[in-house]
Amino acid sequence: MSNGPQSSIQSLVGDALRETSELARKEMALFRTEMTSNVRTLFIGLALMVGAGVFGVVALFVLVDALVKWLATVVHSEALSALIVGGVLLVVAIVFALIGRNAMSLSTLAPTRTTRQMRQDARALSERVSG
Repeated sequence: MSNGPQSSIQSLVGDALRETSELARKEMALFRTEMTSNVRTLFIGLALMVGAGVFGVVALFVLVDALVKWLATVVHSEALSALIVGGVLLVVAIVFALIGRNAMSLSTLAPTRTTRQMRQDARALSERVSG
């Protein structure tokens, strides 16, 4: 009779291990299916963003061309109109580039608030220890 309870415990442990293994296998299959779906959705979103970018650039060219033609009616010269619009857009591009370069400088990556807070904490701790 001493073999009975021990074999039932072993049977229970074996069943638990099999069920755990089966559960883990099913969860991995679910994970793979979900990740495949998520990656597919991500790629569809990326393709739509690229398409939007292409159409946006084409629309921008059409609008700039319309602006040049409209301005040509005001200044009575398409060449002068193209120079004005091109010059304004060039100035805007240069301003954006300078602002972007400034924003991307390495000095903006430095954690200034964290550094300042750490100095204050160190100062407060040293005052506690010495005080």
